[in-house]
Amino acid sequence: MRYQKKIEAIMRFARITVSILSILGVGALAQRVSPQSLAQPAKAKRIVIAASAVLDGKGRVLRNTRIVIEASKIVAIDPKAGPVDYDLRGLTVLPGWIDAHVHITWSFGKDGKNAGEGATTQESAYAAASNAWVTLMAGFTTVQNVGSAAALRDAIATGMFPGPRILTGIEALPGRGDQTGTPDEIRTYVRKQKEAGADLIKIYASGGMLQGRMTLSQEQLNAVCDEAKKQGLRTLVHAYSDAVPAASLAGCTQIEHGLGATDDDLKLVAKKGTYFDPQAGLLLENYLLNKHRYAGTPFFPKTEEGFAAMEKILPMNHELMQRAVKIPGLKIVFGTDAVAGAHGRNAEEFIDRVHDGGVDPMAAMVSANSLGAEALGMADQIGSIAAGLQADIIALDGDPLKDITAVRRVVFVMKGGVVYKNWARATIH
Repeated sequence: MRYQKKIEAIMRFARITVSILSILGVGALAQRVSPQSLAQPAKAKRIVIAASAVLDGKGRVLRNTRIVIEASKIVAIDPKAGPVDYDLRGLTVLPGWIDAHVHITWSFGKDGKNAGEGATTQESAYAAASNAWVTLMAGFTTVQNVGSAAALRDAIATGMFPGPRILTGIEALPGRGDQTGTPDEIRTYVRKQKEAGADLIKIYASGGMLQGRMTLSQEQLNAVCDEAKKQGLRTLVHAYSDAVPAASLAGCTQIEHGLGATDDDLKLVAKKGTYFDPQAGLLLENYLLNKHRYAGTPFFPKTEEGFAAMEKILPMNHELMQRAVKIPGLKIVFGTDAVAGAHGRNAEEFIDRVHDGGVDPMAAMVSANSLGAEALGMADQIGSIAAGLQADIIALDGDPLKDITAVRRVVFVMKGGVVYKNWARATIH
């Protein structure tokens, strides 16, 4: 298989990575979580968190309450519960964030240049583990990877080392017109992805940002999205311009990017209940910040002039977001398209959406909580502070509803009942 060498490298060095993180004492891992404990289910110890302000993930603010956790789940919201194990009063507590679009294995190589996701070196395995760690430390407890990260997903799920919960594709469907295959051949491709362990299908239905020509026919889109639904897989469609309404008509799950979509297109997306994931800034800002590392690598320009085009696209993305938030019923989820250089900085996209895209701060939080969970088909497991859901809980030093830059100050991270970061006060009685 194309990624077999990388899979082997990640598995070989994963346990070493955990040891390195523990030795360095990164966050609270060295103090609270050993490599051995990560490999076992959380014990049914009762934990109580005290909070003065809780964003429940669905748009409500709970005041002066306590969250009761047993094993990996929240079992009660009880203002009188005690004794308190973690005092998070004075902070803003909310569900762990969900990033609906990342490339978790993308990294920079030994030469400092973009290595993409295809590298199979020891360094790339360490980089993938590091990407997972810094993403978790930034408050993202679940991510949807649109590349191939099955080995990383499984290593984290089995407790080999810490990271966000990962849902991932295996091999994307490239749009190449008739060369992509007949509808029946595309259905066969989808079934093979299911057999290979995919959680989702990434579909390239159009060209690049400014070349939005459709690269799949409506019939091909219909086939891949219909078959994926039959197989229990979600479909994420790289779509610009005409591909946006086409993906909605095909019944696909989620549209990525969407530049060139008209208001009528967006109204159709809303009517069909398709999730929409436009990026407001982090992706292009990251490319510009690291242009010396991306220049000349596959799919990236070689010159300053080439990157200057990205600066012109940024306000176009802002304008799209500004229009999208005004479309009634449009379900805008939070996805960053995080690649090398952006891992661990995912929350910067919140700031772009609020400052430049006109997104309401509470809507921005909900997009990465309950709405994101709904888009993943996991609303009964994550995305809200409620009894019966996973204890994915973070805390911010500040109130993002008043100052969105508070998303940069994540001081507490719990995933599945395990605390990985605790820079807050210890306990009260």
